[in-house]
Amino acid sequence: RRCIAALREIQIAFPQRMTILEGDALLLNPVHHLKAPIKVVANLPYNIGTELLIRWLTPNHWPPFWDSLTLMFQKEVAERIVAQVASRAYGRLSLLAQWRAEAQIVMQLPPSVFTPPPKVSSAVVHLKALKKPRFEADAKTLEKTVAKAFNQRRKMLRSSLKGITPDLEDKLRAAGISSSERAERVSLEQFCTLSQLL
Repeated sequence: RRCIAALREIQIAFPQRMTILEGDALLLNPVHHLKAPIKVVANLPYNIGTELLIRWLTPNHWPPFWDSLTLMFQKEVAERIVAQVASRAYGRLSLLAQWRAEAQIVMQLPPSVFTPPPKVSSAVVHLKALKKPRFEADAKTLEKTVAKAFNQRRKMLRSSLKGITPDLEDKLRAAGISSSERAERVSLEQFCTLSQLL
């Protein structure tokens, strides 16, 4: 709420160019207020940034309401979004972001550029929506499979995905994945194939 007064000053300086919507970003539906093409540019609160990003990456219909997202995150989260398979940062965020978007870090910011300075470094990530996902997969199944696989990332998939389906070993084999493999070494394409089989 403290930002509203400052935003009103900007609104006055640029009449007809800005509308202020005061509310909870987790409850506000941007589609009710904006017309396509929509470019989201935001310094997200770090405690809800990941949740908002996952919502924007996993809508029921694709392409999404947004054309691009330019978002500031804690540097560690930004690195997870753009991480490649077999790297330490690779995980659920990497897969969901790269499945349906081009993602890259476009700026890194030290704590000293903020007042008061936070305890962490920050980075800006730019995501451009692809017209269609890189590989066929049901969004909800893929999200559930990836979340379960990375929930215990040091475990082999036969353990971390235990209970997801009775014939897990057969499904893994059909997707070209060893049941003794760990999630961090499974590619986006393999996860998509597995989620289709599931």
